Formats: sequence, structure tokens, C-alpha cells
Amino acid sequence: MLQTKPRFKKITPDFGSSITAIQKTKKRKRSEAFWHFHPEVELVYVNKGKGRRHIGNHLSYFNNSQLILIGSNLPHNGFIDRLTSKGKETMIQFHPEFLGDLFNKQPEMKNIMALLERAKKGILFKSEAKKIIGPKIEKLPKHVGIKRISKFLEVLELLALTKDYVLLNENGYVFETQPQDSNKIDKIFKYVNSNYQDHITLDQIADHVSLTVPAFCRYFKKVTGKTFTRFVNEYRIFYATKLLTESQSSITDICFECGFNNFSHFNKVFNDVTGKTASKYRSEMKQIIQ
Repeated sequence: MLQTKPRFKKITPDFGSSITAIQKTKKRKRSEAFWHFHPEVELVYVNKGKGRRHIGNHLSYFNNSQLILIGSNLPHNGFIDRLTSKGKETMIQFHPEFLGDLFNKQPEMKNIMALLERAKKGILFKSEAKKIIGPKIEKLPKHVGIKRISKFLEVLELLALTKDYVLLNENGYVFETQPQDSNKIDKIFKYVNSNYQDHITLDQIADHVSLTVPAFCRYFKKVTGKTFTRFVNEYRIFYATKLLTESQSSITDICFECGFNNFSHFNKVFNDVTGKTASKYRSEMKQIIQ
């Protein structure tokens, strides 16, 4: 059975560095790809390969290359199905305040700070931006110390100034957390991950994190920007999109496997979340993959 494990992920930069820079020439194992969030911003460039993006409310496939910027605490789950010859994935992770709050407030940082704010919706950069900025990103892991920071700021400035991009969650994806929230949110996500195929009552989930139902509802809406019911339904739909793409099960069977007990309700929620019917979604994904 397909699994996703949305949870808080702790990022630890290399010793002596405030920026994590990783370059891989082999595809990421599926077991290493899970739905997660972290306060660090994530910049990912794939020069040659194909795979899937699941960022906030957005789910799509890429073929050949991609350049994306994932904002602080934006849930995501991506992996590369295949890296072609000379294919590389370069991933840069950094805290929005890695240079300090005072530095971020300087007028020279205005464009970059606006970029990081847009990144909370997830940014997909298109062909012209990839062509110019991609090679610069690939060189970042080779630099160390102050040179890495200076070259990285140059990359961020270029990303901030280009108009060659689209927002992956145009209507926004609110998910603001404080450090003390991480354990509680992680606990909620794990509970949903283990029980989404069953009916989850507010009493059950509130008791699981030692809150009253009213307190839980206020807390969850404040942290995620949505109701718990909405969150669970979206989680079920994202699981449904995985099954529609990767399995041969009928849409009716997928509906019930994802925790819905009413097919018409499943169709309504699926269309509400993805903007299309389940059958149209499956048909489009098959065309993309082929």
C-alpha cells in the first residue's frame, strides 16, 4: 500500500555553514520521499530528469528539468523518478533569517525578501529562468564560506528579479508554525496518516493532543489556515491522486480506500481540491507520464 508520512523535518546545515547545499546524481529513493514541512526555505534544481511535485495544494509531474523554490513551512513531497545521463539534482536549504533579522531589513534585501514571501505559495520557474540561473545553482555546493553566501545571494537576487515563473498555490497556502508547534503538528499529521481511511472525529483528534475540541479547532485553524475536516479531506484527495496515477484500481475502489464513504461526496471534494474530476485527472496524468 502507498504511504505518505507528513511530518516536521529538522534540517541541520553542514558544520561551519548556514546553508545546506546537496547535489545528487542518483534518484531519491521513494522511501526517502515523504510529505513534510520545515522552517527552512528549499531551492531545488534538476537539470535532466523527470518526477513529481507535491507542494501545498499543487500536484504535477515534470519531464526534463525543473527549478522550484519552496517557502518556509510549506508542506511538500517530491521525488525524482529518473535522472537521465549527466542528470543532477541540486538542493539548497536555508533559514529565511540565516543572515540575521537586521540584515534582512536592509534596503538591498528588499527584492529577496519579497521573493521569500512569494515562495510561501511555492514558485515554479520557467525555461528562461532555468537556463540562466540553473547552472549558477549547480555550482553552489562547490563553494564554501563567504563565497558560498555571496554566490547564493546573487542567485536569490536573480530569482527575485525574473518574471519567468508561476505560483503553484495561487490562492495561497497558509501554514505558519512556531518552534513549540512542531511536535504538536507532527503528532496530528501522524495520527491522520495512520487513520485517514477511517472516520476521525474532532473528539478523537483533540484528545490525542490533549486539547478540548474548541481549543483544538482554534489552534488548528490558526496554524494551518483551514479546518481539520478540510485538511483531512485534502489529505485523502492527495492520496487518491497517488492511486489514480500509480495503480489500476477503479475510481470507485479508490474513493473508499481513501476514507470516503460516499462516491458523490468524493467527486465533489476531488473537484473542489484539484479543479477537475477524478476521471479527467487520471486521463491527464496518463498522457503526461506516457
